[in-house]
Amino acid sequence: MRFPQVRPRRLRQNPVLRALVRETELSVSHLVQPLFVRPGKKIRNPIGSMPGQFQLSVDELVREATAAHKLGVPAVILFGIPERKDERASGAYAANGIVPQAVRALKKELPELLVICDVCLCEYMSHGHCGIVHGGRVLNDPTVKLLTKAAVAYAEAGADIIAPSDMMDGRVAAIRAGLDAGGFAETPIMSYAAKFASAFYGPFREAAESPPQFGDRKSYQMDYANAAEALREVALDIEEGADIVMVKPGLPYLDLIWRVKEKFGYPVAVYNVSGEYAMVKAAALKGWVDERQCVLELLTGFRRAGADIILTYWATAAARWLGR
Repeated sequence: MRFPQVRPRRLRQNPVLRALVRETELSVSHLVQPLFVRPGKKIRNPIGSMPGQFQLSVDELVREATAAHKLGVPAVILFGIPERKDERASGAYAANGIVPQAVRALKKELPELLVICDVCLCEYMSHGHCGIVHGGRVLNDPTVKLLTKAAVAYAEAGADIIAPSDMMDGRVAAIRAGLDAGGFAETPIMSYAAKFASAFYGPFREAAESPPQFGDRKSYQMDYANAAEALREVALDIEEGADIVMVKPGLPYLDLIWRVKEKFGYPVAVYNVSGEYAMVKAAALKGWVDERQCVLELLTGFRRAGADIILTYWATAAARWLGR
């Protein structure tokens, strides 16, 4: 049938009708709040390129996580900023490093909060790369050994999920073996399976104090032009034991979120990264866009594309907006 019998606008007449036929659900249960933790007490260092986000000491981190959890945010992901950096990233796997300290504090105060630990070395390396460097090259296999040590250290501290983000070959299998050997066979791995070398990470590198001191990360993070390679990377990580696979960044890669979900049927996470956050924040502060409306639209877009889990700096704010 054609117009006038078919009138799609009939179901758009009012909010109740629109809600009845809405195809995609966005709820706070899908959201993860990233948090940056550093040594000290009563520290809330504003991140200039990410308005509303902070580097937090452990006590302030607990306060921030508590506020998020009270609004229904089910999980946080932690990024550590150590007191000292070196060429072995020793702060990443120290038993009393900043992330294990934060995990223990969070699990003590908020036992029902899911604590995810990002596993990478860039924040802990003096040169800012995600692995051991020799002769100007990032070495894969020696780096994987350190990543495994870090993953086990976080699990020992009480982390609920381990999330390797380094993009080294074979790291999921090595971390899975390390966790199993350490008595953590039940600890899931959320792999940054398709992580692209992106210009949208700039504000994060300010927040985590981790810009590379030479070169770039294109020898290990993916070329943003490649989709088939992304699917191969996801397949490898699933084969190696990943329980959840992630696409990062989010907005320029909605096609890949869809393809990963359709092809593998695995739980899919997406990281709504710092540059995406900064763009909307900047436009909102200028009065050019409505932040709330833009954020809920883009988060719903991730869900519509197939994401089950959304890591976003707006998690707490979105929880507040969704509760209204």
